[in-house]
Amino acid sequence: MALSLDQLAVPRVLRLSASDQIAGSLRDAIVGGHLATGVVLRQDEIASRFHVSKIPVREALKRLEAEGLVRFTKNRGAVVAGLSPAEILEYMDIRAMLEARAAGLAAARISDERLNDARQKLAEFGASQDPGRWGELNWLFHSTLYADADRPILLAEIRALYDKLERYVRALLAMTAQTEMPKTQSEHAAILDAFARRDPDAAASLTRAHVLDAGASLVQYLKDHRHHGGNT
Repeated sequence: MALSLDQLAVPRVLRLSASDQIAGSLRDAIVGGHLATGVVLRQDEIASRFHVSKIPVREALKRLEAEGLVRFTKNRGAVVAGLSPAEILEYMDIRAMLEARAAGLAAARISDERLNDARQKLAEFGASQDPGRWGELNWLFHSTLYADADRPILLAEIRALYDKLERYVRALLAMTAQTEMPKTQSEHAAILDAFARRDPDAAASLTRAHVLDAGASLVQYLKDHRHHGGNT
């Protein structure tokens, strides 16, 4: 169930870092599914909760608008933005291209230490019974594998796409865990094996297929969910 703004735990923030901290708190709440699509983000409410003026709130909301997490409407002001199945599929296509590139670059040069770290992340993901952590653990696994690509801008772009889609992926895994999680873990294991062999072509191909398959499953889930009257 989505939370309202007054349920967010927020610290008192300093003026110089207020915009960053407000954007971070709202981003976490949106990505985590605590603020649902269509929720109105009232600037005066947010300013009161963070003990700041409306100026850093507006800056934070504009930043989130640029990230695709918030949109501004004429009559309601800022609201949590939603994505259509077509938009989600396009974002997943872009993610597949970028992640395949990162995997291909990193696989040939990945260190033994990084591989062991990725194995640990994969084991943590498989052992976790908390759907609220699955998105984070999934990101940690993939980003660990991509780290030795040494392409920070590329990884930042991939991370931004994760943030746009995280709430939808989390809903998919939570509602279809018995079917999706074993498949996800099997694909993760195959990707990890390609990295262990230092095979960039296999790592890129498997990563691309993994992301595209996740996108197709996600869009089908959303279409079925909406068809039966669910809300995203």
